[in-house]
Amino acid sequence: MRKLIAALLIAVILVTVVSMSGFASDCAQIREDILRIHVLANSDSEEDQALKLQVRDRILEESAGLFEHMEDKQETMERAQEWLPDLQAAAEDEIKKQGYDYPVTVELTHMYFSTKQYDSITMPAGDYDAVRVLIGTGEGQNWWCVMFPPLCLPVAQNHKQLTDVLNASQMDIVQGGVKYEVKFKLVEWFEEIKAAVESWFA
Repeated sequence: MRKLIAALLIAVILVTVVSMSGFASDCAQIREDILRIHVLANSDSEEDQALKLQVRDRILEESAGLFEHMEDKQETMERAQEWLPDLQAAAEDEIKKQGYDYPVTVELTHMYFSTKQYDSITMPAGDYDAVRVLIGTGEGQNWWCVMFPPLCLPVAQNHKQLTDVLNASQMDIVQGGVKYEVKFKLVEWFEEIKAAVESWFA
C-alpha cells in the first residue's frame, strides 16, 4: 500500500513538473526581458511613505522621454546606467526640498521580487534587473513598476509596448491574474528555494 501511495505521489509530482515546465520557461523569459523600478521608503510612517511617493514622482518626471526609441532591455539598461547620476541628484534634491536629510542611493541592480501585480499586469516572482531607489534605511513598504517596456513612465508615442516585448503566451501569463494564481505561487515557491540554495553555496 505504501509503495502504491509513493508511486502516486511521484506521478503527481512528475505531472506537475511537466505541466509547469512551459509556464516556468515563459516566466523566466519575462524576467529576462523586463527592467523594473523599485522605490523603497525609509519606514512605514505616514511621512516617510508620503516622501517615497514624492521621490517616485520626481524620478518618473526626470525619466520622462528617457527611454523613447529604446529597442530592447539591454539598450534601456545602458541608458539607465548613464542617467543614474542625474536620477540620484534628482532624488537627493527632492528629499532636501521636502525637508529631510535621508541619504538616498539610486542604482542598477539585479534583485529578487515576489509575485507582484500592477493594475491588470502580474509579474511572476524571481530575479529581475531593476533601477532601485533606496531612501534612508529602506525598511518601509516599497513601490515598484516596469521601466522597460515603460508601463509607468510618462513617454511620447515612440516607445515599446509590452506586446512588443512579450510573446502571446507570455502576455497571457502577465494578464492572466487569478487564472494563474496557483502557478504563480508554485513559481514563487520554486524561486525562493532556488535563491536559498544559491545563498548557501555562495
